[in-house]
Amino acid sequence: MRTAEIVTPNHPDKICDRISDAILDECLKQDPNTRAAIETMGGHGIITVTGELTTEAFVDIPEVVKELYGKDIGVQTNIVRQSPEIASGVDTGGAGDQGIMIGYACNENGEFVPQEYYLARKLAQKIYRQYPYDGKTQVTITDDNKLRVVASFCCTPTEELENICKEFCDNANLEIEALLCNPAGYWTLGGFDADAGLTGRKLAVDNYGPRVPLGGGAFSGKDATKVDRSAAYMARKIAVDYLKDYNADEVMVRLAYAIGFNDPLESTVIIDGIPGKIKGYDLSPSSIIKTLDLKKPIYSKTAEWGHMGNDFNWK
Repeated sequence: MRTAEIVTPNHPDKICDRISDAILDECLKQDPNTRAAIETMGGHGIITVTGELTTEAFVDIPEVVKELYGKDIGVQTNIVRQSPEIASGVDTGGAGDQGIMIGYACNENGEFVPQEYYLARKLAQKIYRQYPYDGKTQVTITDDNKLRVVASFCCTPTEELENICKEFCDNANLEIEALLCNPAGYWTLGGFDADAGLTGRKLAVDNYGPRVPLGGGAFSGKDATKVDRSAAYMARKIAVDYLKDYNADEVMVRLAYAIGFNDPLESTVIIDGIPGKIKGYDLSPSSIIKTLDLKKPIYSKTAEWGHMGNDFNWK
């Protein structure tokens, strides 16, 4: 049995991810060489933005926050320039931090992601189109290929939620074994009115769900010199390429970097359980940025529904 969950763009953690990436995008529009590591925390009337930002751009951060959030809220900022000691390693083309990145692809659906994750995301998107609020879905695929579905959406009548879930499964010829919609009851307090949020707290949602290991690094708010983000995207591209080239069922890629160093310390591909060394790719941070065109303001969209399998440059 396998389970995955998805949260909507109006979940508190996702709002924070989106704010961090909206600030990054506004900087990149003016200065493609922006260095950023922006963290956002929000809840109960106040949003705090902190971190490091080295850029020639001028961005009104409180205005960006309020525009994305959609209503007035208190905004605190505490932004400094990137540490010169970190910058010295990045300026020479080295990685902006150490870290381990995981890439993954499987042949279970057209987006090459685990099926339980795929279904949870598609269902969440279907509900969100009608009820664009704070919400979550969770899908379990049982060992006899039936579904156990959980859906909790703010300001969404439970009966309506049940009907959408049933329609979704009927259209996909999937049998529901258990359906729990708003299992704690109908609710109207969501987002920052009910809970706090933080950038980078939904890593399994951002990646491939809990079936696939996490390297550990968050994506949102970081420019592409941070291999937490750029190398994870490259690892995904390599996994998809190998899946297609070898007509494989499942491919996993592992990359590991040291801060200030140009080449990865590990570059492993595992094709249907058989490990080997990655060949044919320049895995230096500067080459990854060029290959995937990562200096453009593309990141706000990645923060909404996950970074993998949504038709980005890294597939």
